[in-house]
Amino acid sequence: MYLEYWGFSEFPFENVPDPRFFYLSKSHEEALTRLLYAAKMRKGGAMLSGEVGCGKTTLTKVCIQELPREKFDIGLVVNPRLEPVEFLQEVLYQFQSAEVPETKVKCLRMLREKMIENLKARKETVLMIDEAQLLTETTLEEIRLLLNFQMNDRFLITIILLGQPELQERIRAIPQLGQRIAIKYHLDPFDYADTSKYIAFRQKKAGRQGNAFSEESVEKIYENTQGVPRKINNLCDLSLLIGFSRNDKVIGPEIIESVVSDGALL
Repeated sequence: MYLEYWGFSEFPFENVPDPRFFYLSKSHEEALTRLLYAAKMRKGGAMLSGEVGCGKTTLTKVCIQELPREKFDIGLVVNPRLEPVEFLQEVLYQFQSAEVPETKVKCLRMLREKMIENLKARKETVLMIDEAQLLTETTLEEIRLLLNFQMNDRFLITIILLGQPELQERIRAIPQLGQRIAIKYHLDPFDYADTSKYIAFRQKKAGRQGNAFSEESVEKIYENTQGVPRKINNLCDLSLLIGFSRNDKVIGPEIIESVVSDGALL
């Protein structure tokens, strides 16, 4: 609707996990570095927590892109609210197993065979679990047991848990699992400087030369979103729409206030 008016070739603030629009803030860079380290150095367990809308899913996709498929066999579970057997079946499915057994014993046996097969092929087995705060207690126990798949000198699988802040409490409540998670990191929202850079970065990625948002409007955006990327996207997208409808040449703070008052962030 407003693409041509503002000089974009595509929408700059879509709330989809597109790695092309991934902005590397200090916190996001640290998180990505730790996840890659966990996978490449076979650290067993890793955990990334963060508030809703902070970019965990996009970061996961970027992480997957950074791990070459000829060296890493990656399974991604995005809906983990499953009972243990269903969870193990889903894991096998994500690792593209030709068949999925009906019993837990057979699932575990097949998973171990998959890990050994990857080991012989000089590939690392990496399992990523998004929305991991939804895992049941019994399924978390299965994850702990999966980390028991080891050789004398290495883990056979790296499991990366990604979830909302309550995931930290879930893991702390199971010391036997927490002790196996060597890498832990909490993803913070942007500060003001990164919020400003993020807004400019996404516009440039979408084809615009120059910033459609005044400095005062960026201040208002940060004030109302506290640097949460998903909220920033919502607010910027609607502000561009309103600015287009009013034939404005720049997005000023009054547009931001108007969009907020209409409930854009509720």
